[in-house]
Amino acid sequence: MANAKKETTSIELPKLDIQMMEATLIGDTPLIVHAWSQKAKREMLQKQMKAAKGAKEAKNPVDDFEQSMYRFEDGGYGFPSVAFKAAAVTAVTSVSGITKVAARQAFHIVGDGVDVKGAFDGTSARMNLVRIEGGKPRMREDMVRIGMGTADLRYRAEFWPWHATVLVRFNANVLSPAQILNMLNVAGFACGIGEWRPEKDGESGMFHVATEADLGKLAEAA
Repeated sequence: MANAKKETTSIELPKLDIQMMEATLIGDTPLIVHAWSQKAKREMLQKQMKAAKGAKEAKNPVDDFEQSMYRFEDGGYGFPSVAFKAAAVTAVTSVSGITKVAARQAFHIVGDGVDVKGAFDGTSARMNLVRIEGGKPRMREDMVRIGMGTADLRYRAEFWPWHATVLVRFNANVLSPAQILNMLNVAGFACGIGEWRPEKDGESGMFHVATEADLGKLAEAA
């Protein structure tokens, strides 16, 4: 019996139109950052490993402040790139013609990778950061509630004034540059980034997409 002839089918995949664009974001309110500290991660790991619990360390406001920041190896400061995307995707509910699902799949904020030391010896994680510029951070003191009516003092870094330039990688078949800029602009007002942002009933971390006048001022200050 002769072998049956195999038929092959050619499949043409729609071509993705991947493009890159930059957007400069100008802070409208102070940005409060709160990275996971080595101390907090170590305490969490020890609890999960059921390690013997020693006396609680004394609070060190300066150390808490220093460890609240995301840093680059060159000494600069950053903020997780995923936070800018999350804000833009959340803000889509206020933008007509775009769904959250479509927005989430159609663009990414590209950050610079840094290695963050883990709680367990020898471990680390890669994190993508957007560089925060505009001034040196200052120590901020806040009274917070941590459950069961208990209050605590938190010492974190605050940037003011601040601005950031984000690199956006997007599928132009789904979103246009104008739509992306609109999403980011709405996100800066409606959601913000960092601690005590509008999305969490605060007013910090708000921003807007830079106008030509804003860019001119930044160029003069450089």
